[in-house]
Amino acid sequence: MLDAEIRDTDLRAELEATRDTPGFIFKKMELAQKQANRDKLANLSRDARRRELVRRNLEESPTDTEDLRHIHSVLAMCGLPYSRQPLAVREYERKQGRMSLVVEAGKLRNPETGNRVEQPLPFGPKARLLLMHLCSEAIRQKGPTIEVADSLTGFIRDMGFPVTGGAKGTLHAFKEQINALAACKLSVGMWDGRHAVEYQGMPFSRIDVWLPTSPDQMMLWPSTLTFSMDFYTTLAKHALPIRAEAVRAFAGSARKLDMYFWFNYRLHRLKEPTTLSWNALADQFGGDYGRQRDFKRGFADDLKDVLDVFPKLPVRLSENGMEVSPAGPDILALPPMRKGK
Repeated sequence: MLDAEIRDTDLRAELEATRDTPGFIFKKMELAQKQANRDKLANLSRDARRRELVRRNLEESPTDTEDLRHIHSVLAMCGLPYSRQPLAVREYERKQGRMSLVVEAGKLRNPETGNRVEQPLPFGPKARLLLMHLCSEAIRQKGPTIEVADSLTGFIRDMGFPVTGGAKGTLHAFKEQINALAACKLSVGMWDGRHAVEYQGMPFSRIDVWLPTSPDQMMLWPSTLTFSMDFYTTLAKHALPIRAEAVRAFAGSARKLDMYFWFNYRLHRLKEPTTLSWNALADQFGGDYGRQRDFKRGFADDLKDVLDVFPKLPVRLSENGMEVSPAGPDILALPPMRKGK
């Protein structure tokens, strides 16, 4: 019976090679399970298949430090816009609890004309992926300056995107977002009811911009970025570790990336189970949803996808919101926390 269930050529060959051995029946059961797993993957959608493969990889290497990347903890709590804002919109604010992030769009100087060119607000998954990449490179190199041109193409491939040129290609889309990030100003505010403090500043203190000569690449392009010392110092102290493997599973969705970053930040800091109301969840992850019932439906779908990758996440949706329980970093396939973190 099991012989008929094993159909793939390589599995059949492996079965035949052990047919006359004492462990044949156990090998047959093992190969039948492999065939069933392959069949399950084949019947999934492309994105669901990617999530399933990522889940398996994380289970097989739960503490792989080579797969670690980093992002600033504040950016894990207060995210960028989810969708493109009109160029006329020059400011965006996101609040979470008693913390806020204000992003102000900026300008880059054209090296040919000397004029300053308005850049849009950074938005969407590509801006988040780039922030992760830049923060990770600064942590890896133990310095604030990043050579962007040398690392961008490999990074785009690593995140699962094809590298394509032209006005609608992935290179143009990622370059647009890195231009927006390079030019923007960030303001991080915190308050406790009696006292408020706000850091205001450019995340980058130096931007080396060049103008490519290729017709399909004619856009301002930072080749080197240097984090401001204020930002770099706080990044070195508050870098949040994340798994690149997991980021790839959510690379096409800004909201899922925000949810993954948020869980990374919050779970091990909780002292006891807590419930976030739907209003609080909408403030954190609502983005462009106009009606709460639409947000609830979309959030539930996105959470299901996150749970596909991390099935042991201690979360549950209810009429009141999302119930979250404390958990260690192992739930998110991260190494144990260092003391003092």
